[in-house]
Amino acid sequence: RLAAFRQQWRDKEPTWFNAPVPSFGTAGARLLIVGLAPGLQGANRTGRPFTGDYAGVLLYDTLGRFGFARGQYAAHPDDGLELVDCRITNAVRCVPPENKPTPAEIKTCRDFLNPTIAEMANLRAIVALGRIAHDSVVTALGAKKSATPFTDGGRHRLGEYALFSSYHCSRYNTNTGVLTPEMFREVFAAVRSYLDA
Repeated sequence: RLAAFRQQWRDKEPTWFNAPVPSFGTAGARLLIVGLAPGLQGANRTGRPFTGDYAGVLLYDTLGRFGFARGQYAAHPDDGLELVDCRITNAVRCVPPENKPTPAEIKTCRDFLNPTIAEMANLRAIVALGRIAHDSVVTALGAKKSATPFTDGGRHRLGEYALFSSYHCSRYNTNTGVLTPEMFREVFAAVRSYLDA
């Protein structure tokens, strides 16, 4: 289903990235941010997570405020933006129809999430954006979802990692007030305090 959807968009927009989107940032980082999936006109178009759609505006501004990014985000992958001690990936690596991956697609993509986590030797903190990302990380780390429920601003200890959770920084969530920039910044303030302790 995901491959067919990508091919459909390759035919429509041959200059777009239209492929599984790789992680952004170094594997040596202490912080990993896990989103849901590439946005159709965001990462699916540009090839860099959270680049080219509204979610990236709030995310990269927030990362800059807390020292996890430097440079100017300009919504394209050659804008010179750099991550600092931070890496970004998605629970699902390919754009899903209507931005809604199936449980089977989430499970299959965990085959990419698991090694992404495992190769990060210095990893100490993970921020999951939204329930799907949260649950996928919890499963990837071998914990029980019932014992590690998603809550906005929540924090759990999973082995050697601290898992912080936030509502996804999508335009829908910010427009409806489900997530405010202040709420989002509070999560990253907590992450910064944790890493600096």
